[in-house]
Amino acid sequence: MSYVLIIGAKSDIAKATAREYAKHGYDLYLAARNVSELEEFVNDITVRTQRTVKPVELDILNYESHQSFYDQLGEKPLGVISAIGYLGDQDKAQSDFSEAKLIMDSNYTGVVSLFNIIADDFEKRRSGFIVGISSVAGDRGRKSNYIYGSAKAALTAYLSGLRNRLYDSRVHVMTVKPGFVATKMTEGMELPKKLTAQPEEVAEDIYKAQQKNKNVLYTKWMWHWVMLIIKAIPEWKFKGISI
Repeated sequence: MSYVLIIGAKSDIAKATAREYAKHGYDLYLAARNVSELEEFVNDITVRTQRTVKPVELDILNYESHQSFYDQLGEKPLGVISAIGYLGDQDKAQSDFSEAKLIMDSNYTGVVSLFNIIADDFEKRRSGFIVGISSVAGDRGRKSNYIYGSAKAALTAYLSGLRNRLYDSRVHVMTVKPGFVATKMTEGMELPKKLTAQPEEVAEDIYKAQQKNKNVLYTKWMWHWVMLIIKAIPEWKFKGISI
């Protein structure tokens, strides 16, 4: 079976997703910075699934390297999943633009740079799938994380346009919008248990939805309804609410 490329491969969601796809018979490219840190994980997943797993070095913020990164993949992937996410420090980002830029570039600009290259290849081949992990934070701006949320909103809009562009080429694009997920990124936060998913739940949802060619996935599923309610609040009322 063909390779799936997972970028941001050191994240908890990426690792769970890698296990899910390997379990279903896919070989993997795991892309991240300092991939030597993935050695133990690569060995474990290889032993457990007997799939071929290749770590590949990638700096998502080094845009000039993205074409050569993709060109050096021996066998081009059947699909790509971006699990890159950087929450950053909202308070710092409000007064320090370097932090705001890092949040925006990590969650949006870098992903677009690489996805554009992959989309061109998939379009020529007339096959493949692209999965981008966005966030419910992009559905409406909130004072607690609106820099991060704005980057995810941009990613959501980009994926929607990409889906429209690639439809005639039979390349499927899926947008994933997780709510709260118990990961290293949210460690220390007080999260509501009923609304908080484990990385393994998100990974299973991604695999099932991608296999069904779903366009947009909220995970956990109830976030679809939570965000419908939040988006329905009039702006004059919403601006005074702390959520």
